[in-house]
Order: sequence, then C-alpha cells, then structure tokens
Amino acid sequence: MAAIQPEVINNPRVLSERLGALRREGKTIGLVPTMGALHEGHLSLVRRSKSLCDVTVVSIFVNPTQFAPGEDYEKYPRVLDADLACLESVGGVDFVLAPAPADMYPEGFDAHVHIGGVTRRLEGEFRPTHFDGVALVVLKLFNISRADTAFFGQKDYQQAAVIQKMVRDLNLPIDIRVCPIVREADGLAMSSRNKYLSESERKEAPILKKSLDLAARLVSGGATDAAEIKYRMRALIETAPSSAIDYISIADPDTLEELDAVEGSAVILLAVRIGTTRLIDNMILP
Repeated sequence: MAAIQPEVINNPRVLSERLGALRREGKTIGLVPTMGALHEGHLSLVRRSKSLCDVTVVSIFVNPTQFAPGEDYEKYPRVLDADLACLESVGGVDFVLAPAPADMYPEGFDAHVHIGGVTRRLEGEFRPTHFDGVALVVLKLFNISRADTAFFGQKDYQQAAVIQKMVRDLNLPIDIRVCPIVREADGLAMSSRNKYLSESERKEAPILKKSLDLAARLVSGGATDAAEIKYRMRALIETAPSSAIDYISIADPDTLEELDAVEGSAVILLAVRIGTTRLIDNMILP
C-alpha cells in the first residue's frame, strides 16, 4: 500500500480548519507531538495513533519556551525532509504541523502555563523553566488540533506525568496514551540527543540501562532500601569514565515523591551526563 503523503502545514489556524472539517465527518484524531529528528521511538507512537485513530497528526516543532539559556536550542537538529521520509517508512500520516516559532508565539504573545506538584523535583529542579514551556506548547497543540488522543513516550516519564496532570486539572477533553520506551540493541533509550555522543561516549551510554536492570534485580531479590539500591546504581554508573550523575530517584509512580523503601509499585528515574550529552531514562517497578 502506498504511503500517505502528509499535508505539511505551517499555520496552526489552517490545521485547525482542516481537522475541524474532518471532525464534523465523525473522524477521530490522534496527535503525536515531537520536536523532530524522528527515530523509532517516535514511529512507535505514530503506529499506535494510526491503529487507534482515523486521522493522525504529527507536530514537528523545536519549542523555544522549554529551553533555558545555555541549553541546546540552537543546535537541536532540524531535519524536516528526513523526518518526512521517516514518516513515509511507516506508511505516512495525514498531517504534519511544522510551524515557525512566530507561528506559535506571534508578536505580543504573553501567556504562561504552570503545573505544580509533579514538576517540583527531578527535571524541575535541574531545569526550572522546562515544564512550563512544555505545558504551554502542548496545551496549544491540544487546542489547535482538538485531538481525541495524544501519544507520548515513557522515556520522558516526568513530562508525561505533567501532561496527564494538566489534562486532569484543566478538564481537557483528550485521552493521553503513554507508550513503552523503545531501545537500541544495547539497551540505550532512543533519543534525538544520542546523536551528540562521540564514538567512545556512545559505548558508555548503555550504562544507564544497566543500572536500571541492576536495580530491578536487587528488588526482585528482596531489596527494599531505596538508599542502598541507589548507592549500588551510582557505583555502577560511575564506572563509565565520562559519566556525571544529575540524579537517581526512586519515586512514587504517580506523585514522583521520593520513596525511602520499595514496598509497592515505584519508578526509578535518572539523568546522567555522558560527556556533555545529558541523557534520561527510567524503569517502572511492578
């Protein structure tokens, strides 16, 4: 079957009009928000949307409001032609929203969105303005598309928790689906930032997944002390010469509050710099 050639739209208002007409025909709409530089992790979300919804929209927008000064906004890859070819490999999608910053944040724009609670720790501590920018752009995408379902990856666990809380707190009429992490053969979670790793750093990067696997083995063997589990994880990660740990957290999977003991369900989240590249990963413990 020939791939669907997407209608690439820059103007959010035009996309709203196209989708409004389809909605009036009774079509269901799936949204996959991305910043481009697509990989198999993104494509797994696209496949899920296509399996559940009549119409699939992929947004490709490097969102300036979620980057702090000194972060990698300017060098973040922008490869729209390659992204469109990537989407073609899964049969294509119906629409691609590819706006410029001025399309999303026109002159005079001065709105803010802040979601409390789950933003307080972890990424919120190391990147204090990050989730405000994420919540702002995602809320705009929800309003532009009026999608029935939006698809996010588990790799950005805290981000997904923030979006789910925003939907609950603001009574947004949209279903959020969080899909499993997609990994390379050696366990490294797929990420657009993996391209920043040097050859030697790329060989070290799977240490994140190895540390998560170690924690899972410890818990399955009866370990409950969160401090001891994190100590063992830290010792393993530090065997990678270029590693620097921002955080290792064992937290409640809903509130992301730190746990002293693993006595029920928990999520392990970590952020580690390999060289100058900051990587995140997580694992849900049953």
